[in-house]
Amino acid sequence: MNYFILTYVIYLLASIALTVWVAKVLFKNGRIFLVDIFHGNSELADSVNKLLVVGFYLVNIGYMSLALKEYGSIANMQVVVEVLSYKVGWIILILGGMHFLNLVIFFKLRNRAKRENAFTINA
Repeated sequence: MNYFILTYVIYLLASIALTVWVAKVLFKNGRIFLVDIFHGNSELADSVNKLLVVGFYLVNIGYMSLALKEYGSIANMQVVVEVLSYKVGWIILILGGMHFLNLVIFFKLRNRAKRENAFTINA
């Protein structure tokens, strides 16, 4: 059995599944922040949300592609599991980091939009 191919297939399946799941969660739950940021302009919020998801996919699939190659030897199933845990662990850390980065950006934009809205109301 070729352990390299097995490792690559499992890595790609797990990484793609995790990326798609996180993207769907961010897309669904990030919309409300974007609608608020854009003062109820749903069309603009949906457009920005879709662009964010595309960027999210590009960054993660790019990293997955770069991290696919394994330079060590994979002699048995123990090494398959060890290599997969390392590679998938990095994908999970990157997805988590991007999630928190999105949250920070959304909250900063939302706070700015609220300040601008309060300034407009008070002016």
